[in-house]
Amino acid sequence: MLYGLETVALTKRQVAELEVAEPRYRMHRTIQTGQRAAAMAADSSLLNSELELQKQEQLYQQLLFETMGKMQANMPDSRLIRPQPGLCVKTLRQPDKGKVFVNICQSASVPPPPELSQEELVELLRSEDPTGYRVPMSLGEPHTEIDNSSQSCTAYDVVINHEFFQKCQADSLFQQFLIMVSLEGLENKYSLELSRDCKILKNRKFFGCVGEQNIRTKSRPVIQELPSRENPSTTSKRPAFSLLVEPPVGDPEYLVAEIQLPGVRSSRALVLDVGEDRLVVTARPDLFHLDIFHPFLVEQERSVAQYNTDTQILTVTMPVVTS
Repeated sequence: MLYGLETVALTKRQVAELEVAEPRYRMHRTIQTGQRAAAMAADSSLLNSELELQKQEQLYQQLLFETMGKMQANMPDSRLIRPQPGLCVKTLRQPDKGKVFVNICQSASVPPPPELSQEELVELLRSEDPTGYRVPMSLGEPHTEIDNSSQSCTAYDVVINHEFFQKCQADSLFQQFLIMVSLEGLENKYSLELSRDCKILKNRKFFGCVGEQNIRTKSRPVIQELPSRENPSTTSKRPAFSLLVEPPVGDPEYLVAEIQLPGVRSSRALVLDVGEDRLVVTARPDLFHLDIFHPFLVEQERSVAQYNTDTQILTVTMPVVTS
């Protein structure tokens, strides 16, 4: 279909309107140019603000690192580490449904848990008391982050042994076990209730930024220790021991360890370390060595130890941390 061509001429009135409108157009163009300049200035200001925030964040991280270094110098039994990202788990805090991200990180500075096969893990999970197996981990302080919806959320950093993390990554059962243990650790330390309906983020290994953590390299002593010049040799024996809970019924108040040390005549030959969930005893010279994790968190400062030279039994009484 063809359309007819029309010739259109401007009338005097249209020319006059155009002449009147031209200054308005120029003014509008000037206003638009000014708006562009203002927008460019605003963009430049935002860019400068972002650069300034980055500088402040770098300065904060530097000051934090220096402060942590000074704290470490005052605490010779601690070590400053920067963990490596591992996996990120998304869950909810109960009952307010607050969004929580758990960053499970890895570091060779964290000791590994006792060796455990998949068959032993299955038996452990089926047992009536699966708390007998403990995983050493460092639980960081909560830090506030902003999620993809620009909403405030909370993130926690959990650091475990590097080799154990790799083992959990290669086995889905161990991975689920690691997640459950991490959630329970955070709940116990910070009095939280976290949903077990959680999700592993596929495209990110860490939420927020990786920060340093100051971990203890040695448990705080509860009795005076003799300096050990050598590590326990391979000739050291594992002594017979028993763990008792007082009272035997109801909520535990004390965990009592009784360790048989035949041949040890004096407590001066003993070196004892009591950790939050770990007990280490060495009888010198290279007679006995015991290193165990127990299923309770205990108060190190209030723990006491007695050695009976007649029965040659070391009794360690450790108050259990109440939830």
